[in-house]
Amino acid sequence: MTILVAYAPRPEGEAALDKGIEIAKRRNERLMVVNASPGGGKSDPSAVDVEDAERVQKRLKDAGISAEFKQLVRGRSAVEEINDLVDATRASVLIIGIRPRSPIGKLILGSVAQELILTAACPVLAVKASH
Repeated sequence: MTILVAYAPRPEGEAALDKGIEIAKRRNERLMVVNASPGGGKSDPSAVDVEDAERVQKRLKDAGISAEFKQLVRGRSAVEEINDLVDATRASVLIIGIRPRSPIGKLILGSVAQELILTAACPVLAVKASH
């Protein structure tokens, strides 16, 4: 089985990565860490740069587990990309990081985390980022 972590270079992404490594070690399961963004002309704060990608890959290697990091920038939404990976890997669990948001913030910006919780075809573990 595969544990899938939806990763963004923010505190909530780090919290999800930490929990994914912990669970993969405990269950002796493969870990896949994915960063997905539509890409395009505008800057996406969820996208991982080269330095972030190298740091995550080093953490995975140092953890001593079967793990891989994927960055997907193919013009599709993060939710579509992650849900497709959940299906393709037959993930045992999807781990996402969450952060506190105001009701207005949720209304205006939407929520990738909320959509993943509602649509993923496997259990979803939402991990709160520490402040």
